[in-house]
Amino acid sequence: MASSPTLVIGTRGSPLALAQAHETQDRLVAAHGWTVEHLPLSIIKTTGDAIQDRPLSEAGGKGLFTKELDIALLDGSIDLAVHSAKDLPTALPEGIVIAGFLPREDVRDAFISHRYRSLNDLPQGAVVGSASLRRQAQVRRLRPDLQVTLLRGNVQTRLAKLERGEVDATLLAMAGLRRLGLTDHVTTVLETDDFLPAVGQGAIAVAIRAGDERVREALAPILDAPTGHALAAERAFLTILDGSCRTPIAGHARLIGHDLEIRGLVLRPDGSECLEVIRRGSPDDAAALGREAGSELRSRMPPDFLKA
Repeated sequence: MASSPTLVIGTRGSPLALAQAHETQDRLVAAHGWTVEHLPLSIIKTTGDAIQDRPLSEAGGKGLFTKELDIALLDGSIDLAVHSAKDLPTALPEGIVIAGFLPREDVRDAFISHRYRSLNDLPQGAVVGSASLRRQAQVRRLRPDLQVTLLRGNVQTRLAKLERGEVDATLLAMAGLRRLGLTDHVTTVLETDDFLPAVGQGAIAVAIRAGDERVREALAPILDAPTGHALAAERAFLTILDGSCRTPIAGHARLIGHDLEIRGLVLRPDGSECLEVIRRGSPDDAAALGREAGSELRSRMPPDFLKA
């Protein structure tokens, strides 16, 4: 490789997406001694960013945040695309692969409210806003007496809506709040034992063109193997369940000693019932563990399980 190749980094334009792109840029600079001028950002507006008036599940799902970046990768406009791992669809377009993941941030969700300390403290009928079916279903499971409503927009937009009193509380990913320097808004952190995160939550994924060894070689020093094992299990789990924005699915894999453990949940959209699975095995068998966990849950699901 040349000592200072130019690699164009594709990213969405939201503050969180830009923070993740800058983290990728900074890690490449530190690993190779390059300058940021050789790692320019290309900001690409996606369909998902433009839709603010309805759930993404009604508009086409997770691919709405990646389609335009995929096109830019395939036509050579960018050399790598930086994504929130939880936004990636389970099936990528032909010609695009995930090179790997940066070291994972905090996977937990945060409860945020200006008047109440926790979900348990919310009075009956209080309004919780969220755009995530997973979060909505878990809130309904824990507190069926609450009102759960759609709350779209980037992190700052959601916090502003909470500030204006449009909702009594909301839930956001700790990872995003940390990357944006907004953890002072956090009221309570929800532990994974009680509130399981989304598949991929807290992880930054880097997508490249299949066969592009120049870019893969450049990325190798900044990619994290333990995160890669965890995401291999989680994404395989999601694939078996045909997970999308239409499905309340939670999943989290982590290394415990020399083993990899994956815990997964599938919930009825109204939170009235959930199915849980835990599998443990070798990190080398991460994808197989995820597939086994997903297959077990799929075999236990009644035909109408995912209907509201």
